[in-house]
Amino acid sequence: MKTLERLMAEKLLKIKAVKLQPANPFTWASGWKSPIYCDNRKTLSYPDIRTFIKLELARIIIEKYENADAIAGVATGGIAQGALVADLLGLPFVYIRSTPKDHGLENLIEGELKPGSKVVVIEDLVSTGGSSLKAVEAVRNFGCDVEGMVAIFTHGFPIATRQFKEAQVTLTTLSNYNAVIEEALRTNYIDQSEISTLQEWRKDPANWKPKA
Repeated sequence: MKTLERLMAEKLLKIKAVKLQPANPFTWASGWKSPIYCDNRKTLSYPDIRTFIKLELARIIIEKYENADAIAGVATGGIAQGALVADLLGLPFVYIRSTPKDHGLENLIEGELKPGSKVVVIEDLVSTGGSSLKAVEAVRNFGCDVEGMVAIFTHGFPIATRQFKEAQVTLTTLSNYNAVIEEALRTNYIDQSEISTLQEWRKDPANWKPKA
């Protein structure tokens, strides 16, 4: 039987929510060159996969955070997923902006969150962990406890692992970079000869240079 990580990886690759191009790298918004590109928003367009993700995220929350009072989605990718999960669990939902609104109440957290609430944060993708942990900080600054973070996918960068540990936040994901590589290799999406390139990139993605 496939693990959840491999099953989720299979689904992400099938709909091209995750793409691997070791020989023709993508350029991220940060300027980094990368052999992988992940767009989990695509999952929302496939009802069966959307439902699978919703059920699995909810299951993790029920199993690990049964005392959760609210769900918070990280803008923008975590908003839809968080709302779906909150609806399924019958919990209040808020979302966290990357920056405060520049007019009106200048909210950073949209929705009604009661101070002292136990909150589970939902992300779609964790890369370096910077934006994800800014969302955690916003919830904590509001006077709430962050029980943990649940996400669809993580690249598993060492910097992210370190930052989550320092922030004392437990991250649980449905799939990860290793699972995607394993599944891509199994289905001949990539060749064994490309594995070393994919592994080298993750060690130091900010300074990685594709081979000429």
